[in-house]
Amino acid sequence: MGYMKSRLTAAQSVEIITDEMPETIEADHVRLRLATASICGTDMHYYRHFANAGFQLHYPVSLGHEACGIVDDPNGFPFEKGQLVAINPVIECGTCDKCLSGDINMCPTKRFPGSATTVPHIDGFFREYFDFPAKCLRTVKEGVDPDHLTFAEPLACSMHSVNRAGIGPGSKVLVTGCGPMGLLATVGAVAKGAEVHVTDLKQGAIDAARAVGATQGFVIGQDDMTSLSGIYDVVIEASGSPHGYNQALDCVRKQGVVAVLSLIQPTEVPINLHINTLKEINSIGSVLFTSEFDEAVSLIESGTVDFDALIAGRYPVSETQAACAFMASGEAVGKVLIKPPV
Repeated sequence: MGYMKSRLTAAQSVEIITDEMPETIEADHVRLRLATASICGTDMHYYRHFANAGFQLHYPVSLGHEACGIVDDPNGFPFEKGQLVAINPVIECGTCDKCLSGDINMCPTKRFPGSATTVPHIDGFFREYFDFPAKCLRTVKEGVDPDHLTFAEPLACSMHSVNRAGIGPGSKVLVTGCGPMGLLATVGAVAKGAEVHVTDLKQGAIDAARAVGATQGFVIGQDDMTSLSGIYDVVIEASGSPHGYNQALDCVRKQGVVAVLSLIQPTEVPINLHINTLKEINSIGSVLFTSEFDEAVSLIESGTVDFDALIAGRYPVSETQAACAFMASGEAVGKVLIKPPV
């Protein structure tokens, strides 16, 4: 069976090819047709540099690890042909100490699609058809919008940060940076009952955060933020900027928590780590998720979040290059979605 597939062949170069699905499906896999995928910041690092966080792609690969699919062939598993399923892209080993403790994000041999961290690379989801392990698929309620369900993986990552920070009812939270992950961290913190404020360089990003529950927003360089110093129980750093981390250290209260959701990029900007000591700040990292994937799917199923407010654009697989270029331009507020051919 021929199908449409996008491949990143070099930095900022995506080709569209027709590929053939294998005649047989691996015993533990299900065959899926893409319902909706979305572009992640990690995809953008690969798009810009053919590498991410020091991991270089060895050869062309399909990007995309945030997606949901339509079951094309259940391959003997308890799914229905035509059924919409959420896709957890983390393929953990299931037998190591970390997996047995529930910390699948720490599995040393986990595999991940569309990433140089897995060798041989596994093609990601910016393609029309693919096979994926049945254990990674989760059924959803009738009527769930695939364009909303594609948020499950990034929402789970954001909720993992929210949970690690101990955010709950009454927590006063600041999110620095309203890119897609900051917006979803806002969704996660609001769902826990927190009061959430946000900062960003763009008014449009602030508006998107307010649409999903933030009660106040501050545009960096325009609004006076001197009153924010030391008033937040938790600051979630989602900008990826050393400036954002310094802002987090300033705005968190004494003995508060700074949760680093972003991958802060190395620059010559000094980080004010002495404040971490003077205020006894608990600074925690957060990567991927554990049980939060099911939590994220349940929140999407509830229909209580306006995910449409977080969608910046929709492109077919055939226009993956244009979708990535739009995301790279910095003009997109929220997620850019990749859709199957009509």
